[in-house]
Amino acid sequence: MEKVNQKKNFLKGIIVENPVLVGLLGCCPTLATTTSIESAIGMAILFLFVLIGSNVLISLLRNIIPSEVKIPAYIVIIATFVTIVKMLCEAFLPELYSTLGVFIALIVVNCIILGRAEAYASKNGPLSSLVDALGMSVGFALALLLMAVIREFLGTGGFTFGKIFTFLPLVSWTPLSEYAIPMLVQSPGGFLTLACILAVIQYIKNHKAEKAVRAEKARIEELKKAKLAKMAEQNKANVSSNINPQVEVKEAK
Repeated sequence: MEKVNQKKNFLKGIIVENPVLVGLLGCCPTLATTTSIESAIGMAILFLFVLIGSNVLISLLRNIIPSEVKIPAYIVIIATFVTIVKMLCEAFLPELYSTLGVFIALIVVNCIILGRAEAYASKNGPLSSLVDALGMSVGFALALLLMAVIREFLGTGGFTFGKIFTFLPLVSWTPLSEYAIPMLVQSPGGFLTLACILAVIQYIKNHKAEKAVRAEKARIEELKKAKLAKMAEQNKANVSSNINPQVEVKEAK
């Protein structure tokens, strides 16, 4: 098996192959659980546990699971970890459990988790699969937090902590409550926020691409100028070499 650059393997899930902002995967929980920072953090933690557990276990069993039933086997493994997460969340974080609701169970069919199982964990070792799961989980968490910060701040005028994670002191900071846009913490606000973020990302990509094209054109022009200058020097040298023999013949006469 080929050696994998673990640092590159980790970072790809955060930037290059971010599952939400690049791959547009897992949009359902992204839109539904980003109404507050706390709910986004809760979903990110549950997602992390399920993805790491399923990736590592599927990697360990990749040579045992028959290819004919691999997808059902992956779903059973993922469902097992989701059941464990659901029971633990209901027991120790009931507020988070009631807030996320059905979206905890829907982790079973989350296309990010199933996609990493099929595309990566089933073809690589446990360590590489663990690193891949960590990178994808961090990328997913960053996408959730980015949306949650925008939606909660603009939708409620501030931030509130301790409402879902009750073991923390309740802190509320709403300096812009009078100018809040409640639509942003509703369903349409999720689509609008995600669309704006994707538009900004695409603008940055296009700007970088145009900059690269301009740089390439400038490089080509410099090469053309250098080649023309070299050809001019060669022509000048050829002319000089043609004139000098004639001068030498006249002097000899």
